[in-house]
Amino acid sequence: MQMPEPKASVLASRDTLIARLRSVVAGEGVIASPQELLAYECDALTAYRQPPLAVVLPETTEEVSQVLRICHDMGVPVVPRGSGTSLAGGALPTADSVIVGVSRMTRTLDIDYADRTIRVQTGITNLSVTKTVEAEGFFYAPDPSSQLACAIAGNIAMNSGGAHCLKYGVTTNNLLGVRMVLMNGDVVDIGGGHLEPSGYDLLGLVCGSEGQLGICTEATLRILRAPEGARPILMGFDSNEIAGACVADIIRAGVIPVALEFMDKPAIKVCEAHAGAGYPLDVEAMLIIEVEGSETEIADQLEKIKAIAARHNPSTIRESASAEESALIWLGRKSAFGAMGRIADYLCMDGTIPTGELPFVLQRMGEMSAEYGLDVANIFHAGDGNLHPLILFDANKPGDLEKAEEFGGDILKLCVEVGGCLTGEHGVGVEKRDLMDHQFDPVDLEQQMAVKDVFDPSWLLNPAKVFPLSASARRLEAAE
Repeated sequence: MQMPEPKASVLASRDTLIARLRSVVAGEGVIASPQELLAYECDALTAYRQPPLAVVLPETTEEVSQVLRICHDMGVPVVPRGSGTSLAGGALPTADSVIVGVSRMTRTLDIDYADRTIRVQTGITNLSVTKTVEAEGFFYAPDPSSQLACAIAGNIAMNSGGAHCLKYGVTTNNLLGVRMVLMNGDVVDIGGGHLEPSGYDLLGLVCGSEGQLGICTEATLRILRAPEGARPILMGFDSNEIAGACVADIIRAGVIPVALEFMDKPAIKVCEAHAGAGYPLDVEAMLIIEVEGSETEIADQLEKIKAIAARHNPSTIRESASAEESALIWLGRKSAFGAMGRIADYLCMDGTIPTGELPFVLQRMGEMSAEYGLDVANIFHAGDGNLHPLILFDANKPGDLEKAEEFGGDILKLCVEVGGCLTGEHGVGVEKRDLMDHQFDPVDLEQQMAVKDVFDPSWLLNPAKVFPLSASARRLEAAE
């Protein structure tokens, strides 16, 4: 993977830059020693590493504003960073960049239970939002697998989803407003504590923009009343294709569970060894289907789902019998990526397809796996067609990483070819930037880059991400 050459002028002025940054953010809020910078040389896409020029950890919007103004004045690229859990290299620095992290910005600023909103600094973790309001019977719906660690800032940048997005939507459906700092230091408020802001939908533009337009320091989020109850059910099938067909039939029937998750045999074995959730080990594929509501609603929904599944001859059907069992079932699923990392190196892909294409895509991925000679484990949000195939490889074997990347690229191209898209919730980052012209023609890409021109005319925010490197390099040259 290619990254742009560092700007010699920025490297030469490093001491001046760091001194100016320390005049704004005191003490340990500016990190500049080579040893400490190693902690920020990559995000969760660990195959690529590059220490930044410096790291700044502000605590307020005003500090972020002053930091960006300094970097703007000195022509220094800035990489926004939440918790560093991006799987697409979204927070990978360049050698001449300053990382601006929001990990110290974790305050809850306001809660309005009557209007069902919460306003937070964006360094707060996803799960902490729910923990803050659950005593009053509320929760925050988006729930990425990394929710224990990932920050709201990163969720906004990548428009993250999670297992329960089938019913409640992804971040954009639960985000009401942001306070955002532009690259020149200007602070803007977009949206707020109301459902339908007037004017252009700039909030929809910001959510999913991958830190290319500004740094979100505060967010107003929608919180929801917790349901009366919820119950997952496990279903095992004789093949991936049959399980995929069952998913398509459930969605086609208009039944909307709160979550509908898919795991194939390799994933089932690893997750069961980790969590001891009671997953069936004698099946080729498994669905975790959760419904919620009153006891009557739960029973009614489960009967409909079982009737649909019966047409596909599931070899195992097991309902959770307790809250403890439900927690174990979800522990296995939420721990899947970490559990897989205990046995192999892997690339976690992220593409989205129409649910009706699941049987074909799963079959084709199996064929690709044989062609490339690399195993693949499938763990994904089946209800909305958001695939997360894990391509297993040996990082110590020369050429294996490159082969895995080529395999992953073919999977993402397949997603586009069947009517889907390159990403569902991980973003484009550096991982998929050179595949963007497979989904978008030059006119489409030009229009997207023109939007960045408006917010960041100097092209200093999150360099070398999202757009093919050749296109963004030309933009940067024009800006200079």
